[in-house]
Amino acid sequence: MSNSNYGMQTAARSYYGKDLKDLSLHQTALLAGMPQAPNQYDPYTHPEAATNRRNLVLREMHDLKYITDEQYEQAKNTPVTDGLQSLKASTSYPAYMDNYLKEVIEQVEEETGYNVLTTGMEVYTNVNTDAQKKLWDIYNTGDYVAYPDDEMQVASTVMDVQTGKVIAQLGSRNQSTNVSFGTNQAVETNRDFGSTMKPITDYAPALENEVYTSTAAPITDAPYNFPYSSTPVYNWDKKYYGGMTIQYAIQESRNVPAVKTLEAVGLDESLKFLNRIGINYPEMFYVNAFSSNTSKSGNEYGASSEKMAAAYAAFANGGTYYKPQYVNRVVFSDGTEKTFSNNGSKAMKETTAYMMTDMMKTVLQSGTGTNAAISGVYQAGKTGTSNYADDELAKLTKPYYYSSIVTPDELFVGYTPKYSMAVWTGYSNRLTPILDDGVKVATDVYREMMLYLAQDGSASEDWEMPDGLYRSGSYVYLNSGTGYNRYYNNQQYYNSSSYSSYSTEASSDTSASSEHSGDSNNNSSNHSDSSSGNGGDD
Repeated sequence: MSNSNYGMQTAARSYYGKDLKDLSLHQTALLAGMPQAPNQYDPYTHPEAATNRRNLVLREMHDLKYITDEQYEQAKNTPVTDGLQSLKASTSYPAYMDNYLKEVIEQVEEETGYNVLTTGMEVYTNVNTDAQKKLWDIYNTGDYVAYPDDEMQVASTVMDVQTGKVIAQLGSRNQSTNVSFGTNQAVETNRDFGSTMKPITDYAPALENEVYTSTAAPITDAPYNFPYSSTPVYNWDKKYYGGMTIQYAIQESRNVPAVKTLEAVGLDESLKFLNRIGINYPEMFYVNAFSSNTSKSGNEYGASSEKMAAAYAAFANGGTYYKPQYVNRVVFSDGTEKTFSNNGSKAMKETTAYMMTDMMKTVLQSGTGTNAAISGVYQAGKTGTSNYADDELAKLTKPYYYSSIVTPDELFVGYTPKYSMAVWTGYSNRLTPILDDGVKVATDVYREMMLYLAQDGSASEDWEMPDGLYRSGSYVYLNSGTGYNRYYNNQQYYNSSSYSSYSTEASSDTSASSEHSGDSNNNSSNHSDSSSGNGGDD
């Protein structure tokens, strides 16, 4: 409904000071006609349009013989403003709830077939109101994060990893107050999630299928082409570090090891794993990091903050995927109710989840995500950055020539033993770049929110290593495994002794790309977690 009312019962009380059942015929007809375009038919601001819409509803009721001729004429000739009370200064729900309530409405309709806006019902949500308020404040005040300007946007989702309940979600900063239930970027899949995809497309499937049996499995960061192509894979710094463990490859977000791992896993197995954690693609490619949906419309395919928070939650809870849940239960007008349950499904072995967590801890301890670290809080996560293609750079809306970092999307996805959170940052116009220190905003937002949530003590204890694993030094091994990289040892041209102690400059050739390619070969659009070559994400 308009004026920030959601549901006919709430609108009845706001507009007329009555329960829905106590409204007159002409009042009920007005509310019944508003959901299709609530702001357009607002009786306060558009009384003529509201009158026409109300009378259309009355005419249909009369034609269907739900009301008599007398009732029809009387209601039709009653001023649409009859009975309207002055709107209160405060809306019926606070602005910080708008994005969340949009998802509530969609979930209720998806699972019950009823529209909250047109059906009398009580809806009980999973939102943590205090957490939602805190997220709003982090977005919209200068008390927590140093935003580069008012236009920079943030979209994030916070989930309880043990239940799948979405406790907080917000799709933008500085939201317009005259739009209800507009676009919620937190669930949109039209922006890139960069290297935050590497753990779920590459490394976790590799551990699950025992391509790797240890976090110390060796891999070589050396000159390498995308499978079945002559297109080279570049790292953000155009260098190769030689022999390393997969743990270090994740920590430093190296592109070559990620693509090699994807090749070892295979596209089919990678997609199967993604499907088990709620993410799908119409087709798969060999890329640095799958991210946004590039070939289909809608949010069925690709990554969003909602999907990524749910995917990483499976690492946090030991391998169970929970579909994001906004609604706890609904009570219908006849007194019956429906409880929304979420039993979850096993997505991976507990050993896989633990090894991934153990490796991603190092991202915050000494890797690309140290800005997200919180003293005394056990957490793991992954940074992500996307790139502009060469032909996009000339179209950027602000100068970037003296900037060391130029990117359309900067991200962080992380979790504690209790909560997961995915953060996207960027501008509504993708051609407006994030520059320099603007890349810190994603980890700043994450850190401030997790710092607040950790006050309950839920992140003060580390994850417990499950049966089937043992630790040796800084690495974790499968009891039944060799600790080696099966793919690495089977490829004679990736002999670790050849690359164990050198760092070399990559080719400066910037012509190699593909249809899904971004550009990290441009000398002003790179950063410690940005993509190279095919994929355009890191």
